[in-house]
Amino acid sequence: MAAAAECSSYTGEVTERRGIPAASFVQDVQSYLSQSGLDVNSALAFLQERLQQYRVVEMKLLAQQRDLQAKIPDIEKCLDIVATLQAKKDSSEALVADFEVSEGIYSRAKIEDAESVCLWLGANVMLQYSCEEATALLQTNLENAKASLEVLVADLQFLRDQVTITQVTTARVYNWDVHQRRVRQATTPKES
Repeated sequence: MAAAAECSSYTGEVTERRGIPAASFVQDVQSYLSQSGLDVNSALAFLQERLQQYRVVEMKLLAQQRDLQAKIPDIEKCLDIVATLQAKKDSSEALVADFEVSEGIYSRAKIEDAESVCLWLGANVMLQYSCEEATALLQTNLENAKASLEVLVADLQFLRDQVTITQVTTARVYNWDVHQRRVRQATTPKES
């Protein structure tokens, strides 16, 4: 009982997280139904709808997480390439690199004394930066992507908690309804 009261007071403090509404733990089903003004079927329908909303948000967040998890290694690879170019710039040695021109088509390039690099920013935009500017920009992008990933992981954990609370509430409402029906059946006289 104490754990249920703690959970109820905990969810009362957090009303939402980045637009995700918090689910409230229902300790007393009868008072929940009377306060919300819903009958059992309406309450169950509301909880199922909320559960569906949580599932849709979860799918969106998981897609964002996959995108960020794919983006971070690309940024790190770009940082390594720029660092390699900077290291080769100081030596008189040329850098020989194979790069992809198109899908499945590669070309070999001999890079001597690279003063700048072109970074693909997306949306058909490519800009030329000095190696130092490119390193700074890529480092900033990497830090932002990692921070966004941490926030997404926290949002997913919050969302999973809300799904669990909603599922438990749904089960409690349903079980309460079954119990009430059995009590009504037991109290009504049986006709022979």
